[in-house]
Amino acid sequence: MDLKIVEMRIPEGANLILGHAHFIKTVEDLYEIMVTSGLGVQFGLAFSEASGACLIRVEGNDEELMAAAVENIQNLAAGHTFAILLRQAFPINMLNAIKHCQEVCTIHCATANPVQVVLAQTQQGRGILGVIDGFSPKGVEQESGRAWRYDFLRQIKYKR
Repeated sequence: MDLKIVEMRIPEGANLILGHAHFIKTVEDLYEIMVTSGLGVQFGLAFSEASGACLIRVEGNDEELMAAAVENIQNLAAGHTFAILLRQAFPINMLNAIKHCQEVCTIHCATANPVQVVLAQTQQGRGILGVIDGFSPKGVEQESGRAWRYDFLRQIKYKR
């Protein structure tokens, strides 16, 4: 077995949702979740089949994000994985719906941070062992950080 690290490409201003599912129907169900999650969301999603034709299935409404999702899934080349790249919304807007999708087994991350995926490579194929999402902590939040967080969440309309 070999360990590999793959860096995900997240286009400027986009967020990534990376997960594992189990059936070809996943790509259509995730598409429906995305288009019903809010007005104006731009997205691309790619799903890697792990049996049969073993194709990368693609859906979305933004060509750049669709191409980046395909590139990420090609670079991972790991079983029934999916990547969703989105703009004009945050993962929080659709994450619970994605988690409740019948085919979805795991969400590895939902982030705009740089992401490295840790893979195991065997003779059969590749599997995701985990992700490195962003960077290590640099300290503990102080009052100024707490005030910034409070203001930021209200600025983006997630709190009143």
